[in-house]
Amino acid sequence: MTSYCESSPNHDWHGPYHGTEYGFPVSDEHILFERLILEINQAGLSWLTVLKKREAFFKAYDGFDVDTVAAYGPDDRARLLGDAGIIRNKLKVNAAVENAKRIQTLRDSGGGFKAWLETHHPLMKPDWVRLFKQTFLFTGSEITGEFLMSTGYLPGAHDKGCPVIQKIKVLEPPWARVGIEFWESVD
Repeated sequence: MTSYCESSPNHDWHGPYHGTEYGFPVSDEHILFERLILEINQAGLSWLTVLKKREAFFKAYDGFDVDTVAAYGPDDRARLLGDAGIIRNKLKVNAAVENAKRIQTLRDSGGGFKAWLETHHPLMKPDWVRLFKQTFLFTGSEITGEFLMSTGYLPGAHDKGCPVIQKIKVLEPPWARVGIEFWESVD
């Protein structure tokens, strides 16, 4: 089976994401929220579908502004469910709105989404999955794992021989800060 690192570089949609975003550390709340929404919406679909709809998601969810999305009411939810540019799934739309509210709560109780991630890092994937299920809606094992790999909290976004991983390591993603020995000790 061909890995993402092997198949992505020359692809119109996957190439830019693979080479400049996937696995790179993220600290901006809007981007963290975007990745969470996109990963939730990818469930049951291909990542290519999500990447093609990404700009529409950005517009539909007001630039992934947490406070704006948290304030969405019934009219906004109806607007999203009627927007053919995004994935129109009631559970996923409701999860986005509710998760925005939960991120606001994280701000009130400890500095925000990024601080919450940093407080709990490093955890192994099963522990992250339990924590995400306790904290957010619509976050199973696959969604949580991909979110954490895409934002640099778990290793595995790139093959060991992928040239992109060297660019990422220079930025000291959270998984690299604890050292490869930590991750190898649990294999």
